[in-house]
This record gives sequence, structure tokens and C-alpha cells, in this order.
Amino acid sequence: MEKLQYLVWLPEGTQRHEVGTIMLGDVAPRLLDVGVHGLVMDLDDEFATIDAPVPSPEGEHTPQAVVSMWVDAYDWRGPLEQVLDSVALRFDGYQVIESLYSDYGTSQWSNARDWPDGTRSPGILTVATFQQLAGTDFEEWLRFWHDHQSPMSEAIQPRCRYVRNWAVRPLDPQSPPIRAIVEEAWPSPEHVTDPFAFFCADGDVDLLNENVTTMLEHGEKLFSFDTMRSLTMSEWIIKTLGAP
Repeated sequence: MEKLQYLVWLPEGTQRHEVGTIMLGDVAPRLLDVGVHGLVMDLDDEFATIDAPVPSPEGEHTPQAVVSMWVDAYDWRGPLEQVLDSVALRFDGYQVIESLYSDYGTSQWSNARDWPDGTRSPGILTVATFQQLAGTDFEEWLRFWHDHQSPMSEAIQPRCRYVRNWAVRPLDPQSPPIRAIVEEAWPSPEHVTDPFAFFCADGDVDLLNENVTTMLEHGEKLFSFDTMRSLTMSEWIIKTLGAP
């Protein structure tokens, strides 16, 4: 079994309140009918109205959905992509290796998940995508991301859940060579918009500056900010992996 992730651009002009109707009301049921072992949708819907921590260039059309599907083999993805193609202006798919670094209920910031499939997760989600920093050795880059960046950010930020997706390869050679699709859940929108909350500084300016500096220094070793993108979204766990 393997995990596929798709960044989905809906037609320009699609409003946030229309995203859920399209993706949850139309696309999700059809993907389940085709047959997937698990399905999660991150959506830029009417519940995800706050700015991303790192804004995208002004006027850029950003993905309105990130669709995660677990399948037997990526070879048989054709019918799934046909469903996405029926609504999307564009989509980029990636074969990924998932690390569930932390889940709901494993930190002080959230209780264990107690909401059913098909229900919006509480709080807010940020999704970051980035390419490997140019000129770096792949193994050293990957180890820095996994062995240093992940525990560092876990220690200084109020995350409820951290899904680290290593994009092994794009499913279409024309897609950008993204190496990472990172999904981070936060207790509330305020935990993202308030820097003191986002960096666990609790009103301490010196600690805030220290944590921001640490985060930037780590980021500069992982990616170029020109190609990194950060989005705020709603998380919808449609079908938990292994659920009937």
C-alpha cells in the first residue's frame, strides 16, 4: 500500500464557500466509490480565512485542496485522477512516504481525536510545500529535516498534529520537484496569527526573537523561500486508513 498526495487548483474565481461543495460533496464520494483505503482532504474553504505564516506572492493562484489517498499501488491511479480532472484546473500528484511525527492527543496542545470521519477537524491546519535546497546533498538534507528540524519545531511550537510527507517523486514529470508536503494542525487560528502563541513565547519578547531566529536558520538549510509555499486550510478526514 502507498500514499498519494495531490495539490489541486480549482478554476480561478472559485469561492471558499464553493470549495467544500465541490470537494466534499462531489469529489470525495466518487473517490470512495473508486476505492481508496484512506482519504483526507485539506481545503481552503470558508473556515480557513486567516493568512498563512509565510504569504504567497501577491496574486498567485494557490492550490485550494490537498488530497491524500492510500491505494494498493500508484499504477492504478487513473480512475482517481479522472475524478480530480473533472473539477480541477490543474493538479500535481506525488508519491509520498508519510511519517506521522505526532498525532492528536500526543502533546499538551490537543486531546486524542474523538470526532468521526467526514467531520472537520477543530482548529486550523497549515500546509507547507518545499523543494530540496539547491546544492545540498540529499541524504544530509533529509537527515537535517527529520533529525533536527522536526524535533526543534515540535519543541517550540504548539502543534496538535504533524504529518511529514516526503515526496519521493512527482507522478507527472512536468510537476514541480517538490520534496516535502508538511501538514501541521494547530489548536486555533489565534495560535497561528499571534506570534507569541505560534512560537510558545508567552509574552517574552526575547524568547520570541530567539525562536523565530532558530526557525529561520533551520528553514534556510532546507529550502529557498522563493519556492516554499505555506497555506492555511481546514482538515477533513474523510476515511481513516483501515476504516471499513
